[in-house]
Amino acid sequence: MSKLVLDNVWKQYGQRTVLRGIDITVEPHEAVVLIGASGSGKSTMLKCIDLLERVDDGQILLDGVDTTDPRMNADEVRSRIGIVFQAFNLFPHRTVLSNVTLALRAVHGMSKAEAVDRGRSVLDRLGLAAFADAYPDRLSGGQQQRVAIARAVAAGQSLLLLDEVTSALDPELVGEVLSLVRELKEEGTTIVMATHEMAFARDVADRVVFLDDGIILESGPPEQVLRDPVEQRTREYLARFLD
Repeated sequence: MSKLVLDNVWKQYGQRTVLRGIDITVEPHEAVVLIGASGSGKSTMLKCIDLLERVDDGQILLDGVDTTDPRMNADEVRSRIGIVFQAFNLFPHRTVLSNVTLALRAVHGMSKAEAVDRGRSVLDRLGLAAFADAYPDRLSGGQQQRVAIARAVAAGQSLLLLDEVTSALDPELVGEVLSLVRELKEEGTTIVMATHEMAFARDVADRVVFLDDGIILESGPPEQVLRDPVEQRTREYLARFLD
């Protein structure tokens, strides 16, 4: 069974159509990288998958279940998905461990002891154990983003959505976040990631999807889309990264 299916998904904000009949299937353990200019629909697509935005038409299936059915419990759906944005969104008054364990207790109903055990295990696995008792303002931007990713995967979600998670970071901090994403992919996490990091897309993605004005204009293996794109618009977009 496919992990995620978007079937003819449309989304509008007022008179502006942002997604225009998106069709995409993501298989278990696959890493799909979304590329495209700002405003092309990448972030909106991720928000629709996580039910932060409701689609206007079409279906989204997660593990074969139609999550766009209005009878679906949105919180239950979100509990099966990890999502991380470019803004870290960590609680500044909570320690790293508390940030990671909060949803485990509040959403997933774990006891405090169980949540702490899980949280420490995740932090250790992701190389963050030394920061468990630190507050976010004591961490670098790259470390804070890694904590945000740790929080997203702590509950064992098998689908991880990443929306430009490196765009707010200084260049020297980008590598450590992308290295963590690479490790998660190698461990079998299914990832859908919007990014402008073409080298990462080339090295890690199983598939690269180019969005343009709310349409999937081109999709295929990284070596094809990034090195020999079929569409002129894709070539024009990539040219800015190759100059």
